[in-house]
Amino acid sequence: MMKRIGAYLLCMLCYNSITAQTGYSNFAQQSNRINALAKANPQWVKVKSITKTTGGKDIWQITIGSGNTESKPAIAVVGGVEGNMPLSSELAIGFAENLLQGINSDSIKNLLNKTTFYIFPNMSPDAMEQYFASLRYERQGNATSTDDDRDGKSNEDGYDDLDGNNKITWMRVESPIGTYRVHPNDPRVLIKADASKGEKGTYLVFTEGKDNDKDGNFNEDAEGGVWFNKNLTFKHPSFSQGSGEYPASENETRALLDELFDRFNVYAVISFSSNNNLSTPLSFNPQAATAPVLAGWLMPDTKVNSMVSDLYNKTVGLKDAPASSANGGDLLSWGYYHYGRFSFSTPGWWVPKTKPDTAKNEKAFTVEDATANYLRWASQQNIGNVFTEWKTIQHPDFPNQKVEVGGVDPFVMQTPPFSLVPDLVKKHSAFIVKLAAAQPEIDIINVQTEKLANGLTRITLDVINKAALPSHSKLGERSYWVKRINVKVNNSSSQSIISGKKIQLLNALEGYSSKQLTWLIKGTGKVTIEAGSPTTGTKTIEVTL
Repeated sequence: MMKRIGAYLLCMLCYNSITAQTGYSNFAQQSNRINALAKANPQWVKVKSITKTTGGKDIWQITIGSGNTESKPAIAVVGGVEGNMPLSSELAIGFAENLLQGINSDSIKNLLNKTTFYIFPNMSPDAMEQYFASLRYERQGNATSTDDDRDGKSNEDGYDDLDGNNKITWMRVESPIGTYRVHPNDPRVLIKADASKGEKGTYLVFTEGKDNDKDGNFNEDAEGGVWFNKNLTFKHPSFSQGSGEYPASENETRALLDELFDRFNVYAVISFSSNNNLSTPLSFNPQAATAPVLAGWLMPDTKVNSMVSDLYNKTVGLKDAPASSANGGDLLSWGYYHYGRFSFSTPGWWVPKTKPDTAKNEKAFTVEDATANYLRWASQQNIGNVFTEWKTIQHPDFPNQKVEVGGVDPFVMQTPPFSLVPDLVKKHSAFIVKLAAAQPEIDIINVQTEKLANGLTRITLDVINKAALPSHSKLGERSYWVKRINVKVNNSSSQSIISGKKIQLLNALEGYSSKQLTWLIKGTGKVTIEAGSPTTGTKTIEVTL
């Protein structure tokens, strides 16, 4: 198996001129790249739009595989899960481009003859376009008009560019009741004051803007409405900003769910989002896993998560991942709890923890803070234009108070410099290929026949899963939408099954495990026995009675 994996990677891990753009791709550029794949590889690639967003943008689906793609085990790869992470779409599209670079090699053809990939490059195109807009701010919502503050008006209190630099940063207001204080090691950074330690804040902090609707809040009802990663069905965070009026209220959410529910061959969903169970796997929580409304992964599935996490960490090599938790309505949770598949997610990149550069007289932080760490890392990497210096302004909502605008720029803390993207794409592509090499695969071995009296034959055999991943998740056994392994004896009218079932369903076969089955059949001639499921493929044998 390792030789086969090595051959796959040798052929596919190149990131050449097709993806050598000078920066992150906007929606139009993404669409061109996606359709170019289908045009160049019509035998292997199909592209379709599964719906349009409220903003009129296509939600693309790329299917990569050979022949009848629905008859082969599949992995779904989803990018653009959150609109403020342009890297996620680059990882999804880049995987497709990487894979197809080696399409003329036997190793890639063999991979695609066994595995189908359904790639959804960007589920948040309305929001992600804000990265490329003249006014840049981090946006999660699509173009659906929403009344986030429930005052009967929509989009009436958005962001205001108070310092005229075409980006929305932060606003700090000196106040005796402030909740933030200056970081002791970096005066540019504000941190929350801890009253339990006797710390006193000196600033109130808001996103840059005005209280346009005079309700005492700032920018609470901006343009851009429903967040894809809060609009799914598991623990939908109803009535919270960005969640939508009800689960799957948006075109793009419903279209993805409809598409995946029709794909019984999908055994794993990989998404790129702030949720992360790849660098740090989920642990087994007995209370959550036995609650009336299941809220924790079942123990066998957490073991699989741990195995896949180990594969991810060894392949990608990122360390010190920030803590992450799914808050409901998210794709990671839906993929497991409501779709019944193994569901994995990663941001794809995060700011490394930095050590002080003694040559620059830097000292260790006395208070750990993500923003301070990022600014130190950016300085050490000679990355500029990531921080707006604090600038005093006159603010109509704070007369006679000192108000400053500035702070860390939008997007930079979750979006690496584009020079890092090719290597990130290469490593994540390698991980997905290795995961595909471990996909469940059914075989039938140790077939034995024993001739008995009265024209009877006893057939004994082992149905095995000869790969590392289980045939399906343990939770999937409870779901109609996950098809279990079906073992069927095809006998003629002159042959009778005396004992054993003509058709039987098997529970999940763990990786490298087997299930022994036996039948008593009366008659002569041959019978065929087939075993398989959409997520494992099917094996058929012929047995002479």
